[in-house]
Amino acid sequence: MTHTTTSFADAITHRRTIYQLTKTSPISDQKIKEIASLVISQVPSSFNSQSTRMVVLLKEHHDKFWGIVNDILKGMVPEDQWAHTSQRLGGFRGGYGTVLFYEAPEPVKKLQTNFPQYADKFPTWAEHTSAMHQFAMWTALETEGMGCNLQHYNPLPDQKAAAEWNIPLDWSLKAQLVFGGLAEGARENLPKLDKQPVEEKLFVHGA
Repeated sequence: MTHTTTSFADAITHRRTIYQLTKTSPISDQKIKEIASLVISQVPSSFNSQSTRMVVLLKEHHDKFWGIVNDILKGMVPEDQWAHTSQRLGGFRGGYGTVLFYEAPEPVKKLQTNFPQYADKFPTWAEHTSAMHQFAMWTALETEGMGCNLQHYNPLPDQKAAAEWNIPLDWSLKAQLVFGGLAEGARENLPKLDKQPVEEKLFVHGA
């Protein structure tokens, strides 16, 4: 990957939830693949389980995924609420790509067998592992000029997505990171961050 001068502090500060996306990308598909490869290979995992799996859907594959979600929800959402739901899903589909974050069960089961004293903890730690991958991928894409938002429509599309992209059915879908180019004014229209005092959330002893 090419060198970036963005500091870690700047990267995590810049990361925001952005819904106004376009079907463009400020970086190449190859660059997106490089970022995903970096994240999947370098983000830490509990007991080095490496249980996270990422499926990157670009362009028409991204459209197809959100079409699947749309078709499923259309049969579930009351008619008087469908306009809002349809508009929201259209916004996701209006992006360039989606990263599907899965957790594979075999690494977790292996750890449960090898370390039975922690068996009940490994599923929770796998959730932590997935969250770290989600944050890393989100931050890395925003650093490259992408807009992103994180969704949780699982388990609704799980079976159809598995069939469409040859994803093992025992993988557990945890989240969907939608990304794309920034629509005009996308960052300018973001809501102001909640300024809850740091002192109410952070406690340092011994400094």
